[in-house]
Amino acid sequence: MAEILKKEQLSDSVWRFRLNAPRIAKKRKAGQFIILRPVEDSERIPLTISNADANAGWIDIIFQVMGKTTMQLRDLKQGESVLDLAGPLGKPTHIENFGRVLCIGGGVGAAPLYPIISALFTAGNDVTSIIGARSNGLIILKDEIAASSSRLFIATDDGSQGTKGFVSDVFKSLVESGERFDTAFVIGPPMMMKATCNLTVSSGIKTYASLNPIMIDGTGMCGGCRVTVGGQTRFACVEGPEFDASQIEWDEMIMRLGSYRQFEAAAKESHVCKLEGVS
Repeated sequence: MAEILKKEQLSDSVWRFRLNAPRIAKKRKAGQFIILRPVEDSERIPLTISNADANAGWIDIIFQVMGKTTMQLRDLKQGESVLDLAGPLGKPTHIENFGRVLCIGGGVGAAPLYPIISALFTAGNDVTSIIGARSNGLIILKDEIAASSSRLFIATDDGSQGTKGFVSDVFKSLVESGERFDTAFVIGPPMMMKATCNLTVSSGIKTYASLNPIMIDGTGMCGGCRVTVGGQTRFACVEGPEFDASQIEWDEMIMRLGSYRQFEAAAKESHVCKLEGVS
């Protein structure tokens, strides 16, 4: 069990929990994740470690309330405990001084991107970060990312903050103005990653994409996170979550993600009904 030391709402549907997890905090590296089960009847879900303090013994997780399990997690109170917690899992991000690095995050993808930005900045890279969301109220971790970036650009669909448009629009404007980058890291919704990575790769930038949206049990046993990378079947949770974006079969991954929607919707509806006393 892991006590919830702090509970904070970052936007309408996004929450940050600080968990007491000293052994995980001591070992975790940028890009790794944990598996948790909020309560007895919950499913196990993977969540990226967005921050940690090895000395104080805590880790931060940030999640968007999407289905039954994240609703159950949200309903826990500060001072209560998450039932099960395991980690750190996944391969850490390879960090070195690449030179000029571009980090692009869409929506809640800013959460797993932040520890990568921080590690790259500490390693001496010139880090340009771009984060985006539908509107100003959905932008998260702006101050934290700005503090670990050489520059930060923001894009919102409705223009309520930063550039009106998508993160890909900001990238295109930077390239058109003569900017050049050595490496890029992209995390966010699958369609956003596909569109953005196509642009960065076509611009000759070595690009890594995190496929954590497709992970399910986090151990490789369920097979739900199968992706084709470079013509080979890979498992995002044990061989990733980061892969060379130029080698990913994006359409196959997006199609697989859609196969679980009806089950997720049914579980969410059942949980809401129980909360409302309907069943």
